[in-house]
Amino acid sequence: MPAPEVSAETLAARLSAVGLTTRVEEHARHTSIEAEVPGSLPTETWREVLEVMAEADRFGLLATSLGGRTLWAAVNKAVPATGDVWGPGHQR
Repeated sequence: MPAPEVSAETLAARLSAVGLTTRVEEHARHTSIEAEVPGSLPTETWREVLEVMAEADRFGLLATSLGGRTLWAAVNKAVPATGDVWGPGHQR
């Protein structure tokens, strides 16, 4: 299970460090990171990328029939310990 302090910006920076161009988007309950994967990525780079992705709460690889590949990851945002967590009627 990833540590809650792992930030999407840190993951994006680490993916950039191995040569991938990343996009970071904020959502209500998570932050997403995406990166296009070039057709030829060295094995050692794949290992580094997988180590980074494993720190996210969720991750995957989207491959299209046209040969495009996009890595994606999601980092959950902190949930308040008490109060109106998920809206009316869904309090702890």
